[in-house]
Amino acid sequence: MTTEIRIDALLPAEMATRAEYVGVRKAEMPALAMFTLAILAGAFIAMGAIFATTVAAGGMAVKAADGALVYNTGLPYGLTRLLTGVVFCLGLVLVIVGGAELFTGNNLIVIAWASGKVTIRAMLRNWVIVYIGNFVGSIGTAALIFISQQYLAGNGSVGLTALNIAKAKVELDFLPAVSLGVLCNTLVCLAVWMTFSARSTIDKIAAVIFPIAGFVAAGFEHSIANMYFIPVALFIKDFAGNEFWSKIGLAPTDFSTLTWGGFLNNLLPVTLGNIIGGAVLVAAVYWAVFLRPVKK
Repeated sequence: MTTEIRIDALLPAEMATRAEYVGVRKAEMPALAMFTLAILAGAFIAMGAIFATTVAAGGMAVKAADGALVYNTGLPYGLTRLLTGVVFCLGLVLVIVGGAELFTGNNLIVIAWASGKVTIRAMLRNWVIVYIGNFVGSIGTAALIFISQQYLAGNGSVGLTALNIAKAKVELDFLPAVSLGVLCNTLVCLAVWMTFSARSTIDKIAAVIFPIAGFVAAGFEHSIANMYFIPVALFIKDFAGNEFWSKIGLAPTDFSTLTWGGFLNNLLPVTLGNIIGGAVLVAAVYWAVFLRPVKK
């Protein structure tokens, strides 16, 4: 008797079966382990966001059309966005390879639920625990970054970039935020879906890079990333000293729309959009194609 050894990637039908198995394992995980891994995932995504903010920051101050002071990296807009997206991939690479529970990726548990392998209660239990854990990890990392005064780097350009990123997010209207959330988690869940085909760590990393770099470069909205991006900017706005504001030539009043209420107004529609993109446009579609029972 011989055992077949395969080194090629799994085919989509086999990926669907693996996704179903992974969904069952995630839904059945003990609550404490699930919550702990969710905190890690929030911190991991925050690390990617820190990397992206630093790369997006520049050293040359210029006046924008509205009079605000912004920093220009000296690179074309698209290239700056591309570099920002590529380095943000660090977050999902840590989640996938290191092992952690990420709410947006866990929308794929819908595959196991649709197959009848997990109950809707177990699926929602996972989503709620992981979402809260992601929030704790993200905002905790934001607090650490603020305490470290990393926002002063680059003559204050890192902090200014963080403020401008968050300001743009909280000023989104409801429907655009939902739409950007749908597009974002479609790509995130496709990245996770493709890792189910992987045979090695390098395969997993390669599968993650283009979808994640794409959503960041395009400016799509990720709820867990926003749990870092907006709070860290709020910490800077509310608690940064005069040294920082004198460096960038602005004042907290220049970011009046950046509030905790604005944070919630962003998080709710983006989370809704993320669920639609991941659970419906990816998980439900692949389940229907590969796992839905066919009447003979």
